[in-house]
Amino acid sequence: MCPPVPDRVTALGQESVWAYPRPPRLEPVRARLRVVFDGLVIADTLAGHRVLETSHPPTYYLPPADIRPGTLVPAPGASLCEWKGRAVYLTVVGPTRRAERAAWAYPDPTPPFLAIAGFVAFYAGPMDACYVGEERVTPQPGGFYGGWITSNLVGPFKGEPGSAGW
Repeated sequence: MCPPVPDRVTALGQESVWAYPRPPRLEPVRARLRVVFDGLVIADTLAGHRVLETSHPPTYYLPPADIRPGTLVPAPGASLCEWKGRAVYLTVVGPTRRAERAAWAYPDPTPPFLAIAGFVAFYAGPMDACYVGEERVTPQPGGFYGGWITSNLVGPFKGEPGSAGW
């Protein structure tokens, strides 16, 4: 299956996910990143990073020092990313509910991604809300990938129906 024709960038400040590199690139984020779960702000940072990969909205990684203590517990299982290495999963815990395997981290990533060693990424879907700056994000479609979609992004995005062969 051929990849789709990318949507056009039509406004200043827009980014096409089809202009993102493969292999992916890691870059620091200047914007404030926040995660809200079970009515609590569980993560709030100005020291995040994002991973940019062709056809994917960015995945944001937050430093563990900026995550509320007691809100993450190890979850079973692991996976392997050909670029970043072995990921471990985390369950997000709030006062009244849990989101199983709703976050992940790379304890010992490959050299190009050492800056995010131990940083945590969250699936936006199970959270009450995730923010880049003051903008509430939309989860990347499909449930498998963990990108955060903001209004400045142009797709189509991996994870949408029919994108399995891209």
